[in-house]
Amino acid sequence: MIRAKKSLQDAAPYAPGRPIEEIKRNFGLSAVTKLASNENPLGTSPLAREAVLRAADKIFLYPDPDAFELRQALSAHLKTSPENLVFGTGSDGLIELICKTFLSEGDESIMPHPSFSLYELNVQSAGAVPVRVPLTDNKYYSPVDMLASITDKTRVIWLCNPNNPTGGMYTQAEQDAFLKAVPDDILVVIDEAYYEYACGEKDYPNSFETLKNHKNIIILRTFSKIYGLAGLRIGYGITHPAIAAELEKARPPFNVCLPAQEAAVAAISDSDFVSRSLKENKENKKYLEAAFDEMGLSYIKSATNFIAVDTGKDAKTVYEQLLSRGYIVKGGHVLGLPGYLRVTIGTKEECEGFVKTLKEVLKEL
Repeated sequence: MIRAKKSLQDAAPYAPGRPIEEIKRNFGLSAVTKLASNENPLGTSPLAREAVLRAADKIFLYPDPDAFELRQALSAHLKTSPENLVFGTGSDGLIELICKTFLSEGDESIMPHPSFSLYELNVQSAGAVPVRVPLTDNKYYSPVDMLASITDKTRVIWLCNPNNPTGGMYTQAEQDAFLKAVPDDILVVIDEAYYEYACGEKDYPNSFETLKNHKNIIILRTFSKIYGLAGLRIGYGITHPAIAAELEKARPPFNVCLPAQEAAVAAISDSDFVSRSLKENKENKKYLEAAFDEMGLSYIKSATNFIAVDTGKDAKTVYEQLLSRGYIVKGGHVLGLPGYLRVTIGTKEECEGFVKTLKEVLKEL
């Protein structure tokens, strides 16, 4: 029998939100609402959609391996050098690339827990050892909490801000104190997948400015969330050229497809779509918070486009009951959050339907 490497023996595959069509088939439903994967309920930018349609005429060609047009557009948008950027198949692809490049057998890598599960899975895939630092009792964490776990085997530390699946964020002061104490031969990955939702929050760190004074940082961002390009799989890292050059050695040459590159260029320019997305998210987040308050349910204050709510019941049971009624969310039983549901903030209509259905489910349990 062929065996996988030992480091993967106890690893669990990533548990994605279930596809809409699958739930329709399984439960004989004609309508299903997906609030599981933190996708933009407004869809994607019209400009990005047009770019994808234009790109269809060129899909017989390999994509630009250097993503030149996107690199130029994004560097202008961020006001940084093109050499500071590296691209991947979503943040997921960059997480895998970082582990492939900087972790070896027996190395240690520190992460908050629970957090984005692909940190741990990719660390294990590289043969390294994941070191979990538990969240506080109120489901938040500070990077400073991780300092005590650093050893001479530590090579990479993961910071998820805002944290997924909880939605909470740490502050600039906490990040500064942490970075001041971290040895400069340890790579610090600051995952800002929800940056556009969080950057307006009071005391949210300006990691881009911090990068100027620390040469051991890579910031991860994505086009999957507010830009609505999750199906095209494109993300990017901002780092120092020396780190980017090391990542380029291990990066597959055509890892970002041609339609994704062109859609991302268009999405960057559509500030109106981003503004509308932020406005709707803010309004519907307030609606969900008020609904949970009225239901007597506690929730974690979120700086993202999702909310983790404590149902006070078995998360798996509530999750399955919601599925059978056409609402896909993420159950805390697969997130390390017993009793919680992680709910994407959808349109007003979707949020209202979810609240109505959740009330029915909880009343029956």
